[in-house]
Amino acid sequence: MTLAIPAGLETRRLRFLFETKSGATPSSGVEEYWDGDINWVTPEDLGKLSDRYVRETRRRITVEGYKNCGVSLAPPGSIVLSKRAPIGQAAILDVPSTCNQGCFLLTRLDGVDERFYYYALIHLRPALEALGRGSTFMELSADDLRSVRMPFPSESSQHIAANYLDRETDRIDGLIAEKERMLALLEEKRTALISRVVTRGLDPDAPMQPSGQEWLGEIPAHWSAWRLKHLASEALSYGANEAALEDNPEWPRFVRITDIATDGSLRDETFKSLPPEVAEPFLLEDGDLLFARSGATVGKSFIYRPSWGIACFAGYLIRFRSDRNKVLPDFLNLYAQSSVYWHQVSTGTIQATIQNFSAEKYADIIVPLPPMSQQREIVEAMANKQARFDGLTLQIRDSVAVMKERRAALISAAVTGQIPLEEMTG
Repeated sequence: MTLAIPAGLETRRLRFLFETKSGATPSSGVEEYWDGDINWVTPEDLGKLSDRYVRETRRRITVEGYKNCGVSLAPPGSIVLSKRAPIGQAAILDVPSTCNQGCFLLTRLDGVDERFYYYALIHLRPALEALGRGSTFMELSADDLRSVRMPFPSESSQHIAANYLDRETDRIDGLIAEKERMLALLEEKRTALISRVVTRGLDPDAPMQPSGQEWLGEIPAHWSAWRLKHLASEALSYGANEAALEDNPEWPRFVRITDIATDGSLRDETFKSLPPEVAEPFLLEDGDLLFARSGATVGKSFIYRPSWGIACFAGYLIRFRSDRNKVLPDFLNLYAQSSVYWHQVSTGTIQATIQNFSAEKYADIIVPLPPMSQQREIVEAMANKQARFDGLTLQIRDSVAVMKERRAALISAAVTGQIPLEEMTG
C-alpha cells in the first residue's frame, strides 16, 4: 500500500522509519497493576484528544503492571496509532507512555520528524482502514503496517512541511473551534427559548401561579400541571424485542434509537425492517412519540410522521400515544427538548450497569400544560423560529465541513510533495 506520491520522491517502508510494537493490558483483577503513574493509551483516548498530543490518559498503570503485561514504554515523540475500533487514529506522545492491544507504538528512527509522519498517517488513514482484516472486527496487522511505503524526503524537508502544517492546521482548527462554539451557543439559545415557551407561554405579561414543583417554579395561572400518563390515550408501551437483521423495503421499518438523526429525521443508511406479522403489535401512528429508555441516549425523543413509511419500534424505546383532546403531540415533542424535561430525566435515571429510565418513570414526568388553543400557538410560533435556527445551523455545519475538507487536502498535498518547499517557508 503506497501513498499517492509524485514520481521521483524517495519512499521507504514504515519498518525503516519506526520501530513498531503492539500494546497489552495488565490483568484487570490485580489491583496493584492499576492507578499508577504510567500513561496507558487506548483508542478511546485517541478519539477524545483536542490536539495532536497525548499528555494524559483515562487510565494509568503502575510499574508493577507494566512489568507484568509485556508491554513497551515509548519515549516522547513516538506516535501511537489505533489498529482497531477504529483503525488509523494517530497522536504523538508528549510523555513516556504505553498502550493497550488496540494500538501500535511507533518509535522514530534516525532521520525522522514524527510530526511529518503523524500528518502522513492522517493522509494514509483510508488506506490503513482498507488493510484491516477480520471476521468479528477489522484489525490492522503489524506486518501490514510495517510494509506500508511512505514518502521519505530529507529531514530538513520533513521539518519544513511539519512546521507549515502545524501553522496551517492550527489556524484551520481555530476557525473550526469557533464555528463549533457558535453551534453550541445556537443550541443553548434554542433550548432556552423552548424551555421558556413550554413553561411560561408566549405572553410575558400573563399572570402566574406556583406549579407545586420547586424545580419548575411558576407557570401561567390558566395552565395546569399533568403527569404524562394522564395525557396518554393508552398506557406507555415497550417495542419489539427482535434482532435487526432484515432490510426488506416492503416490510415495516424497524425504528431503533440509532436510526434517529440529530435533526429528528430517520437515517436512510441504517434502514432495517421486521416481517409484517411481527411488526403489527408495534406499528406507529402519526404523532406517536418514542423515548429512549436505556444507555447513553436515555431521554432522547422522536416523533413519528407517516411520510417515513409504515414503521414499528424496538424494545429499547417506549411509545407514548397522545390523548388528542388534552395535548398536541407536537407540543409534547417540544417539551421533550426543554431543560425542565431533561431535569426530570437526569434526576430519575437509574444507574446500574447502564442508565435506565422505565415506562413507569416516563409516565410520572410532569408536564405544564396550556389550553389546546395556546398549544397550537406555541407549536406554530416555534416552527417558524426552529426553521431559522435550522437554517443557521446548516450554514455553520456546511462551513465546518468545507474547512475540514480544506485541512485534509492541505495535509495530503504537503506530505506528498505537491506544495513547493519555498511556498511552505514563505
